[in-house]
Parts: sequence; structure tokens; C-alpha cells
Amino acid sequence: MIEKLYERLEAYYDEMVAIRRYLHQHPELSFQEYNTAKYIVDYYKTLGVSVRERVGGNGVVAKIVGASPGKTVALRADFDALPIQDEKDVPYKSTVPGVMHACGHDGHTATLLVLAKAFYDIKDELSGTVVFIHQHAEEYAPGGAIGMIEDGCLDDVDVIFGTHLWATEPTGTIQYRTGPIMAAADRFEIKIQGKGGHGAQPHKTKDAIVVAAQLVLALQQIVSRRVNPLQPAVLSIGSFIADNAFNVIADTAKLVGTVRTFDEALRDEIAQEIEKITTGICLAADCSYEYTYTKGYPPVVNHSEETNFIVDIAKQLPEVTTIEETEPHMGGEDFAYYLQNVKGSFFFTGAKAANITSPYPHHHPKFDFDEKAMLIAAKLLGTAALQYLKK
Repeated sequence: MIEKLYERLEAYYDEMVAIRRYLHQHPELSFQEYNTAKYIVDYYKTLGVSVRERVGGNGVVAKIVGASPGKTVALRADFDALPIQDEKDVPYKSTVPGVMHACGHDGHTATLLVLAKAFYDIKDELSGTVVFIHQHAEEYAPGGAIGMIEDGCLDDVDVIFGTHLWATEPTGTIQYRTGPIMAAADRFEIKIQGKGGHGAQPHKTKDAIVVAAQLVLALQQIVSRRVNPLQPAVLSIGSFIADNAFNVIADTAKLVGTVRTFDEALRDEIAQEIEKITTGICLAADCSYEYTYTKGYPPVVNHSEETNFIVDIAKQLPEVTTIEETEPHMGGEDFAYYLQNVKGSFFFTGAKAANITSPYPHHHPKFDFDEKAMLIAAKLLGTAALQYLKK
């Protein structure tokens, strides 16, 4: 049966590429993926596959039920894009100003759709059920996974697998990790309220920019001086806004940043430390502040048995040339929520073309990936589903 699945996937590879490129040309932002969701639904309806739309929002869930009863395996792909201007010079460049697939979600979707088509061809030989979860809004917390789970996408599911096309690693590479593989991803905002005034009379003001600048530097001490160096943590300021004329001292300034951790207690500790430092600096400057800390996705924690299972499957694919345990990544992923509910594993599929020495990273305006990696991802996910159903 595996050979039949591979034959179908290879026969449908050109369609997989065409789907990916169409989606790349027509990206939609998180929680706004209405046309993309319709495209996915229409694809399944054309195949004759049972499909449910508007799952937890814009999510789509399709099921292929085998001729015989058995276990249920879920496979997941995300389909939202990012607010980035596409700067690639390719025929399939995004047609939507300021929006592009800069993380490979178009490839994830094309992979899962064609994999479903291949499974539909062999459904009469299946024992059990394969669930295809097409998730919206992975890029923006609270994400789409929570709503889809609450709406029943994991009902009766025994195991779930997912992959991320990884454009910084060579095609043919599979990276895995038992336990935490991706970090919790949180967001914080600090608004400083001072007292504005003329740039020539700073002594009559409470300069919000100076206070915010002190905060930028002081907050770096949390990771470097207050966190055990054996515990991974990141605190980064991504935005500093204080828009004024050149001769005006700002009365307000806003900092926006992110915190990445793997340990829940440390996560809470850093949130408290941010406010302690903010309180002290604002008190010294006689300014007030507003502080919000928003917890995003929890860490992605892979289950041991299911991760080893994926490794064993990867060893069976001739296209896979390298299998390696990766270090934990500080990026976030709401696949974490699925793994909190059912057993499973999330892994990386290398997607850097052989002729590329310095690939553009994910979330870059010129991001792209080797489309051949989609076929490897489809074969690995498909084999994992088939062999799990036989267990």
C-alpha cells in the first residue's frame, strides 16, 4: 500500500507545485483567510471527500474513512500568510500588496491536499481514519488551533503528526526532537506616560523617550543576570514608538517585545521581573506606565514514542539523506495545543535547494523554499499515517 501511495504522490507532484504557487500568489492574513479556506473546501468537495468548514473560525477538517475500522491519525497543515511585501522575482510572486507566504504555509497546504488526494485513491485498502486538519491563523496569537480543538477537530483522534518546511536546512534533511522542540511565545507592551514639552527646555518635562531607552537596556539584564544560564530564555524588544517633531520632547513612548521560554515557572518569573524593572525606572523618573503581558503559545513538547516512530519512518525514505536531532528552537508554534490533547510529534523537513548557499530565512521578504521538499514531507507524513493505522 505504501508503494501505491508513493506512486500517487509522484504522479500528483506537478499538481502539488501548482497548488502551492497559486496559494503563494493569493495569500491572506491570519483570521482573514476566507478565500483560502474556500479553496481548500472546494478541493475536497471535488474529490468527494467528507469535509467540514468554518471549524473554530476559518479552519477546515476533512476525513477519509477506510473500508475497515481502526485507529484515527490526524495530519495538520496551516494556511495563513504574513504582513510582509513579497520582494522575490518569480512568476508566482504574491499579487497582494503587503502580504506574502513568508513561512511556507502555502507549501504545507499543498502537501496536505495532495496527500489527501493520494489517500482517497487507496481508501478501500485502509483500516481506520485519516483526518486532515487545515488550520488558520498560526502566525498570530491566540492562533487557530485552540478554536479548532474546541470545535472538535481532535475528536476520536489517537495521534497527530505535523511538519514545517525548513528552508534553512538542505532538502533531504529531517530534524526531530523528543520533548520541547519550540518555545512558548509571549508578547508584552509597556506604555510610558511622561510630560512633553519644548526640546529646548528639558528640565520642564518628563522625557518618555529617555525612560523607554533606559528600559530597553535594563530589561536585557533579566536574561543575562536574573535567569539561570542553564535555562533557555529570550527577551527582545521589537518596537519602540515615540513619534514627535524634532524639537518636541515626547510625553509618551511605547515598547513592544517578545519573551521566549520553555519552563512555565520561568515564563511567569520573567513577566514579573519586567514589571519590577518598569516600576523602578518610572518611579525614579516620576512617570507612570501601562503594562500588559500576553501569553501566547505554550512550548511545543513532542511525545517520545511518537517522535521515535517518525525517526524510524524517515529512515525508510530514500529521499531522506540526513536525520538529526535538532536543538530546541526559540520560535513558537500553536501545534503545541494539539500535543497537549493527544500524543504526537512535530518535526522539520529541510527545504533548502542544493544550489543555494545562503537561503533567506523565514519571515523574510525574499523567502522561498525548494518545492521538492513538499514531496518528501508528503511521503513521510503519509507513511507515518499508514504504519500507525497498522499498529
